[in-house]
Amino acid sequence: MYSRIQDLANAVVRRQLDRRNFLRRAGQLGIGASAATYFLNRAQSTALAQDFDWQKHKGTTVKLLLNKHPYADAMIANLDTFKSMTGMEVTYDVFPEDVYFDKVTAELSSGGGNYDAFMTGAYQTWQYGPAGWLVDMNEFINDAALTNPNYNWEDILPNLRASTAWSGVPGAELGGEGAKQWAIPWGFELNSIAYNKRVFDAQGLTPPNNMAELLEVAAKISKDVDGMYGVGVRGSRSWATIHPGFLSGYSNFNERDFTMEDGKLMAAMATPGSKSFHADWVKMIQDSGPRDWATYTWYQVGTDLGAGASGMIYDADILGYFMNGEGNAEAGNLAYHAFAPNPEASAPTPNVWIWSLGMSNFSTQKEAAWLFMQWASGTDHALFGARDMDFVNPVRQSVWDDQAFQDRIAKSYPGYLEQYKASAPGSKIYFTPQPLFFNLTTEWASMLQQMVGNEVPVDEGLDQLAESVNRQLRQAGI
Repeated sequence: MYSRIQDLANAVVRRQLDRRNFLRRAGQLGIGASAATYFLNRAQSTALAQDFDWQKHKGTTVKLLLNKHPYADAMIANLDTFKSMTGMEVTYDVFPEDVYFDKVTAELSSGGGNYDAFMTGAYQTWQYGPAGWLVDMNEFINDAALTNPNYNWEDILPNLRASTAWSGVPGAELGGEGAKQWAIPWGFELNSIAYNKRVFDAQGLTPPNNMAELLEVAAKISKDVDGMYGVGVRGSRSWATIHPGFLSGYSNFNERDFTMEDGKLMAAMATPGSKSFHADWVKMIQDSGPRDWATYTWYQVGTDLGAGASGMIYDADILGYFMNGEGNAEAGNLAYHAFAPNPEASAPTPNVWIWSLGMSNFSTQKEAAWLFMQWASGTDHALFGARDMDFVNPVRQSVWDDQAFQDRIAKSYPGYLEQYKASAPGSKIYFTPQPLFFNLTTEWASMLQQMVGNEVPVDEGLDQLAESVNRQLRQAGI
């Protein structure tokens, strides 16, 4: 029996059999899906090893620093594949997000070589890269002796490759001239509407198509549905409040965080268009947000949607995906909607968050770490995560094109692929890269809290914010 299932797995690797028929025929042999997947992974690993010396660092141990996340869970679940292919060992420490970035910053700023590779967001690399804490991954990607010929760097979505590369010059275009590849995109999220279809159907509502409709629909839910508020968005005093739905909507109105004037960055938060958008955002939260909005992070926004406490969220699409899974009261009731708040916009322009893999410049075994990073960001592991785990959104076009992945999403998450396809072309990082990102964006979130709390009028608050930001930029010589 085992020789027969291995023969079938080898046929998949040779592209003589597709995955769906492989699993069907494995079932006919009495072999379950998990066992069949094991044989398939082993066959794929063997095939990969024939094209590249994956055993070059056999016996080496690579240590990782990871955020607690489904992407990390998918990688850990597949680690035996990497170990058998390379003969390497992998150890890791996992921390929840509320302390994770402090752990990374402390490790890198101390010059410690305790970890070889780690999860990072693109924004963090604007601090880590120019400080000399990260390896420019171009050194490895462009070295044919160190990079698997089947790695296919170009398969990674171009907006994500560009959004994780920067020259270090404040205000310079991401992915532009002189950009260094500070991280390898791993999994990402764009921002759209996820909503409770059960409630929308009961109330005769349709998903909003612009900002005015979002305010109207959210207010109706808050008024007419007992125990439910209209829309969830983040509100804590953190940079993470600005980057999801807020900046996605802000950018859709062609508003920017900064402009460049005479070679200097200048705050752009006090323009008439910015003030108009802020006024709508503040009203939306005041009329239709949760009472304790100022404490809301990713977790609270998602949990409320999954529990039926909110009618919709304007946040990461993968957050709506996770909340439609088992263990949530509203599992099976959620739907997805691409959202362009500007009625004059031709398409959504979602800001993205990119979970990426970075390499510590203090690692003493960089080549071994690159072997791991190639595998973890490669096509075969991404297909495993997309087909068998919750590794969404994948960063590779070939994975989005995979029929097994598409069938899985279409069956269990109706509308998810449609919102992705409508949103993805305009998705990228819309922030201007500059080294004061975290301080200035957190101050922006703080001002938003004050405006929602009626402590300062919107126009006055944004004038104060722009003045403060410009002062800090000049003090930093930017």
